Amino acid sequence: MKCEDCQSNPAVVTIAETYNGKHTQLHLCEECAAQRGYINFGSGMAWSKLLGSFFVSSPVQVGQVGLTNNKTCPNCGIGLNAISHSGKLGCSECYETFREQLEPTLRRIHSNTGHTGKIPKRGASKIIVKRKIEALKTKLQAAVAEEQYEQAAELRDEIKNLEMN
Repeated sequence: MKCEDCQSNPAVVTIAETYNGKHTQLHLCEECAAQRGYINFGSGMAWSKLLGSFFVSSPVQVGQVGLTNNKTCPNCGIGLNAISHSGKLGCSECYETFREQLEPTLRRIHSNTGHTGKIPKRGASKIIVKRKIEALKTKLQAAVAEEQYEQAAELRDEIKNLEMN
């Protein structure tokens, strides 16, 4: 298979991406992959460049609130340009500071922006029940706000039953 960029060298790198359920693949030669910053063949994978490249190709356009923004994190002082070059955030506060710029990229990489984590085998039933109670409490608040008191009473009873067990 030939490189999709230069159309002359054999493709040795495949970049696979899933965005909004749409799967795409890009087949590149070593040189074209290195030019795009995906791989540094002299020292193996350049993970920071790979992660940083997600910010460059994100829906945020240069000239908007994106990569030309001089905003820095008030906690660690890192800027968005530094994040895009290193592929690493400086601290946990960076997620909130750069939320607008990071969210499309994180959604593209992970298909979600909220961390749910894995459930350990031991104690999984407690975690499942806890999550179910949290979801029911959210539904209960919505039912009360919409003045659906019968449904709210049923949800309240279901929450009490789960909390008793």
